[in-house]
Amino acid sequence: MTEQQPYRVVATHPGFELRRYPAHLVAEMRVDGTFVEAGNAAFRPLAGYLGGANRSRRRATVTAPVVQESDGAERIAMTAPVVQEEGDRPGCWLVRFVLPAELSADTAPEPQDPRITVREVPGQLAAAVRFSGRWTEKSFGRRATALGRAVTAAGLTPSGAIRYARFDPPWKPWFLRRNEVVLPVAE
Repeated sequence: MTEQQPYRVVATHPGFELRRYPAHLVAEMRVDGTFVEAGNAAFRPLAGYLGGANRSRRRATVTAPVVQESDGAERIAMTAPVVQEEGDRPGCWLVRFVLPAELSADTAPEPQDPRITVREVPGQLAAAVRFSGRWTEKSFGRRATALGRAVTAAGLTPSGAIRYARFDPPWKPWFLRRNEVVLPVAE
């Protein structure tokens, strides 16, 4: 089973959960393009990084079961979700793979691809809404708008960029896919 990014539910409000996320590591790539193009363009290099395209040749398995091979490569467990958020200008996106909790900034493999950065994301309080369905900009956008309104109605203040999270592989039927929209809020 794929490791899931941990969080603790702090409160439940109409339209969202308020969660506390611990600090965690991500492998991140900045991509220009549309919402869908960015996710597609970043997936292969980031999956490659987890698959051994890194300086120490450590590997991750994207699907279960973990397959043992005789190439001597150490495996890194794949985690979910894959996260995407808008970058610092229109048409720019940050796409992230959350790294397994057992990795630290000192033990995470160094990427070979210069477009990939490994960094620690500080712990944060965030509002989140979960839904199933297709990975379209429209479906995520509709929920992002509703989440922003619900957060404001609850008296909370957004404190960062909205994130779009995908938990399942593309071959999973669309109606069974787990997706989330996550909005950091001020303490």
